[in-house]
Amino acid sequence: MIENITKDKKTGRLSVTFKNTTPAFVNTIRRAAIDLVPTMAIDEVNFVQNSSAMYDEVIAHRLGLLVLKTDLKGYNLPEECTCKGEGCAKCQTTLKLKVKGPGIAYASDIKSTDPKIKPEYPKTPIIKLLKDQVLEFQATAKLGRGKTHVKHTPCLAWHTFKAKATVNNNHKEFEKFKDKYPKEIFTKDGKIDPKLIEKHDLYDACDGINENIVKIEYDPTTITLHIEPWGQLTAKEILLRATDEITRLFTEFEEQIK
Repeated sequence: MIENITKDKKTGRLSVTFKNTTPAFVNTIRRAAIDLVPTMAIDEVNFVQNSSAMYDEVIAHRLGLLVLKTDLKGYNLPEECTCKGEGCAKCQTTLKLKVKGPGIAYASDIKSTDPKIKPEYPKTPIIKLLKDQVLEFQATAKLGRGKTHVKHTPCLAWHTFKAKATVNNNHKEFEKFKDKYPKEIFTKDGKIDPKLIEKHDLYDACDGINENIVKIEYDPTTITLHIEPWGQLTAKEILLRATDEITRLFTEFEEQIK
């Protein structure tokens, strides 16, 4: 069923092409990746001191959206933990910060009791402090799912259908419409090359201009799923955990109807 797998080293994006599949199947994996794969995020913040110009609530909101590296093997979801959500070392960790101005408090200033749970982007600014202003807090980070809060969403995920371009450079209206097409798809002799449309992924840019010159068709049975991680987990970890979550849901469903 899987035709091809590619990875973008710069963004960490994983693209998986499925053949002889359906949109419903691929979309199930996509939704599981976004909504069901757990990630670590700051859940509670106790401010010891905040003499900055920003309210506690605003800073807490910023902290909640910080991307934290996640260790799925080392932590349980609170509702699945033996402590029954009361809070213990198996389901949460503590992060602390104390910065005095003047200067900017960055995510790198946060110290975690677990070195595996730390901000993925250390240069993320939290707040600018003036002279003698102080920000000090203790925060609790927990696992959670994107369906509960977007701060736990591990990635951007979308899918595309395989496209095919049919080109007719000899159509009578070619000269009239050629200026409406992207210049990247033309060869040196001024002709439209379908290979260049594919190379630059300009199917959408060519679609709907004039089907007699360039006709774009999509194959609903060949679909590529793209997973671009925010940084808590790798795209591979997200995809594997997404399939585990789907299996879990079907297992629970099977047990309920027996």
